[in-house]
Formats: sequence, structure tokens, C-alpha cells
Amino acid sequence: MSLIFIIFAAMKLKLKEGFRGERKIVLPPQVVEMEEQDPLMQGLHITDIGFYPRASHHYCQRREPISAHVLIYCVDGRGWYRIGDEAELHVGRDQYFILPAGRPHVYGSDDAEPWTIYWLHFKGSQADVYADGAAAPSDVRPSLQSRISDRGQLFEEIFSTMEYGFGRENLRYASTMLHHYLGTMRYLQQFRLADIRRPNSENDVVAAAIHYMRENLEHRLTLSDLSRFTGYSPSYFSNIFKHQTGHSPLNYFSMMKVQRVCQLLDQTDMRLNQICFKVGIDDSYYLSRLFSKQMGMSPTEYRQRQGGRGKVDG
Repeated sequence: MSLIFIIFAAMKLKLKEGFRGERKIVLPPQVVEMEEQDPLMQGLHITDIGFYPRASHHYCQRREPISAHVLIYCVDGRGWYRIGDEAELHVGRDQYFILPAGRPHVYGSDDAEPWTIYWLHFKGSQADVYADGAAAPSDVRPSLQSRISDRGQLFEEIFSTMEYGFGRENLRYASTMLHHYLGTMRYLQQFRLADIRRPNSENDVVAAAIHYMRENLEHRLTLSDLSRFTGYSPSYFSNIFKHQTGHSPLNYFSMMKVQRVCQLLDQTDMRLNQICFKVGIDDSYYLSRLFSKQMGMSPTEYRQRQGGRGKVDG
């Protein structure tokens, strides 16, 4: 094997972007300048934002520091990163880290378990408050008492708001949501301690399990995952769940995924192969069959009846 071929193959295995189902927005410099001069947004604003699903061979190295902090939230799979000359760190599912502005860094996806990540670049006079002390991987796994809303949906709301345009009102709304988004991560313990409710009945356990499903719509949960979360055996948990809802846990989870698909078909122009990654289903054909079985029509027919935007297939 020639040296040229080996070098070419190595280059191909390092991808900065171009992943199936990826979505990203890079704000033009004049828009970022408007954010920096706005009295509301100058405290905290986004310069780049995106979603990379199962990003095999993802790799990014910045030898020249950038002026923005970089948040990477791993919702599935694994990855690694290094800041300056420090030791390499590893990140897994339901963990995040923030690369500090002004320092060289490099990061990439794990070869065996490529990560799925939300990522964004943020700046502002208050940005350091969120970035300080967040360079190490931090857990954001939901607990039984967690009252934190689904970060995937919150991220999608921020993304969709910016996708509609770079008007001042859109950008201001995205800025205020970013405070909440970062706050649910940096002050996770405070959010959980603020919830004085504790599950002390079967109703509470089922409600907590449904909340856990909602926070994990982008994952593939098993009955063992759900029962382990509640602390009950799979059989006992299934019985109390079906008694309360009329559905098995996994069937209920599937219905929640289809409900989320409906929201994305209504509110975005995402295609079905992109939506798949938002609900933890790899196969768009399987998702289409599941959707048709529950809704009585295909995703394309649903979008047309709802007056949605764009094509579904592809």
C-alpha cells in the first residue's frame, strides 16, 4: 500500500462536518456584531449552533484560539477532547463540557461508539459565568426527582427560532433561552433541590417514568432501562404503568416518539431521515411504518394535511 494512499485514507477518516442528518447555523459577522451591540444580547449570545447525529470520524482541531466558548453536549455515544497541552479527557452519553474561549483545543468522536452531539458557540459579557469551571465532563443524567425539561426540545426551540431568521426579536428570544439552557446544566443540583416533590405513590412513579421518557426521546430505552430508573423490577413496573396508562411502557414510549415526530413535521422543514435522529430511530422506513400505524396516515400525508413546510422523504 502506497504512502499516498495511507495519507489519503487518514484524511478521509477525519471529518469536520458533512454527517448524515446534521443541522447547523453559522451567523454572519454583521449579525454577531448586532448581537454584541444590543443591550439585551451583549450579555450572552450565540455565534454558531448545530446538531451532529452519530458523527463517525468527527474531528476538529483549532490551533488558533477562537473568541467564543464552545459547548458540546453528548446525548449518545462517546468522544474525547483536549484543551491546550492538558491531558486528553473523555465524554459519554448525557455529559457535556465547555471549551474555554482563547485556548487551542482538539476534539473528536469515538471510533467504536461515535457520539451524537448538540453544540454551540457562545459569547458575551456574561458568558464566562457559564463557562468557568465547566471544562471537565459533567453529568446531566436525569434523576427520578428531576423536573428539568427536555434539553433536546429546548435546544430545538433555540435552533428553530434562529432558523426562522436573524431579526432582532428572534435573536433576543434565542439569547434568553440560552440563559435557561445553560442554567439547567451549570446549576443542575439547584434545579433538582428546588423540586420538593418526591414520588411516594404509584402515580408518582409512573409520572416520573413518563418524564424520564420525555427527557430521553432521542435514545433507545429498554424496559430494563426504565425499571432500573424507577427502582422496581421490570414486571412490577410494567404492571403499575399499564394499570395507570392503559399501555405498556415501551408502547407508550413509541407513542411519545410519534407525537414528537408530529411536532417536528408541524414546526420545521426537517426531512424524515433528519427527524429519525431526533427520536432515536435509525431507520426512516421503520419510523414511517410506525407513524402510519399510529396516525393512520404517512408522514407526508400528515404534513400536507397540516399545511407543513417542505418534503418529508429524502
